[in-house]
Amino acid sequence: MFRVARGLNQKLFTFHRKPLSLSPAMAKKARVSDFSSGSPTQQRVVGTHNGSFHCDEALGCFMIRLTDKFSAAEIVRTRDPQVLETLDAVLDVGGVYDPSRERYDHHQKGFEEVFGHGFKTKLSSAGLIYKHYGMEIIAKELQLDEGHPDVHRLFLAIYKSFMEAIDAVDNGINQFDTEQPPRYVNNTHLSSRVGRLNLDWMDLDQSPEKENEAFQRAMALAGSEFLDVRYSLNPKLSFVSIKSLRFHAKSWLPARSIVLECLAARQDIDPSGEIMVLDRFCPWKLHLFELEEEMNIDPLIKYVLYQDDRAKQWRVQAMAVSPDKFESRKPLPSPWRGLRDDELSKEAGIPGCVFVHMSGFIGGNQSYEGALAMAKAALKL
Repeated sequence: MFRVARGLNQKLFTFHRKPLSLSPAMAKKARVSDFSSGSPTQQRVVGTHNGSFHCDEALGCFMIRLTDKFSAAEIVRTRDPQVLETLDAVLDVGGVYDPSRERYDHHQKGFEEVFGHGFKTKLSSAGLIYKHYGMEIIAKELQLDEGHPDVHRLFLAIYKSFMEAIDAVDNGINQFDTEQPPRYVNNTHLSSRVGRLNLDWMDLDQSPEKENEAFQRAMALAGSEFLDVRYSLNPKLSFVSIKSLRFHAKSWLPARSIVLECLAARQDIDPSGEIMVLDRFCPWKLHLFELEEEMNIDPLIKYVLYQDDRAKQWRVQAMAVSPDKFESRKPLPSPWRGLRDDELSKEAGIPGCVFVHMSGFIGGNQSYEGALAMAKAALKL
């Protein structure tokens, strides 16, 4: 339920909507209660500002309602300081950051709070909620204690891959340290999509009721991408989210364990320690970069071998110098590049070769033995 507060002595407008269709594990915590079904005193109330909204308060309101303390809390949208003072929690308005009082604004002078753990991006209201309640939310999703190492690992990974960008966009922090203008405009990220849900200035109906309906959509969109769920606001409007919390829990974490095992076995593949074989295919690249840094791997991995299940062939992939670069640490040899099949096998002196990309970042062989021979030969060239 939403209310728009117009002053202590003025009418509070009440809105109802159907609950979000979330997974069974989170549906109870994420739904919006029907205010008419119970006493107002039994329900906690969370405040944020009215007017134009942004991704951070939409996501922050969604996340705080996944906690035990604020389960299915009512959302009040107002800038009236007297109303805000009476509420159980306040996000993105009020000029106060004090978690002991459940106040989570980030606009006031002198605010420099960051997530910690090596991250230096100033937090938005969403980042503040995640910092204080993210462990609880993740533990519930994994059905583990908050002290479990997997909960802490996902807590950091989700901040890095999802939350930090929302903090940075809301605080106007450039992604790159450069004075050059961007080569292209990207208005497809979550913060932009939430922003587009604000009422258009040409809309005839600019009422608080319409504004609150738009904010409900913003909460649903931001929250669904955080949880990775399918949701529907009404029969005519449905979305499919991208992956975040559930992706990390069900895919990212198991993949990390596989990469860790394969990395630990690298010396068994080649004495150099620079070749890794992925015995089960999974998303491995980001994990490998992170694990190399965490484990102080030296020398770094140059080639990763894995089987292409569709083609029933083996691939030799050169590791990039960093996650955001195309340049390889050690590309496959220049004489091999652009060649295929028998011509490539003859040039490399290795049977069963299939191809090597023109950039040298990847190649293939019919067999594991052939792919390993290519990687070993490439290390020496």
